[in-house]
Amino acid sequence: MFITYIIIAVTVIVSMLAFNRPAMLSEFMMNPYNVKTKGQYYRFITSGFIHQDHMHLIMNMFSLYFFGLVIETIFGMIFGGWGAVYYILLYLMAIVVSDLPSFFKHKSNPRYNSLGASGGVSAVIFASIVFQPTQDICLFIKICLPGFILGTAYIIYSYFQGKKANDNINHDAHLYGAAFGFIFCVIIYPPSIPNFFKEIMSWRMFDM
Repeated sequence: MFITYIIIAVTVIVSMLAFNRPAMLSEFMMNPYNVKTKGQYYRFITSGFIHQDHMHLIMNMFSLYFFGLVIETIFGMIFGGWGAVYYILLYLMAIVVSDLPSFFKHKSNPRYNSLGASGGVSAVIFASIVFQPTQDICLFIKICLPGFILGTAYIIYSYFQGKKANDNINHDAHLYGAAFGFIFCVIIYPPSIPNFFKEIMSWRMFDM
């Protein structure tokens, strides 16, 4: 269980450096126009390691810390040594996949930029929900809801937030990253889907 720590450390270091280097921030951002016209495909990855501000960074890394350790452990138990490979693939692929809709939507707009690890973090959170759908997730310590309920609310919130977003944070990445995390787990471990619904149906609210 060390990959989560490495991802957090790299992200924090790169983000902190970019905070004080506007040129670096601009170079690492997801800019669909530059990707299309200049072939700067590296932006699909680098944009996931920089953040808008300290709060944006803290929130993403705080979430990754808790859910990343859970998924790293689960993948390790299921896949053994390959668990680390699947975990890295989940995170990095989610960052890329969550940027694809924005790329196709804004590839002719040179002014559009986005950044943040939201796609990767959302994928990890929803991977955790796939394996532990009824496990409580707590917000602000006192507000706790089962993962599948909070996950549904999260998707709805991300959808509407993406519609009205007016900053460089790619709010749509929350939605697409979450979907990718769910699908990724179903593909690499098919038994996860019947177990997911079995746990939900056995949740106390559904007991007859």
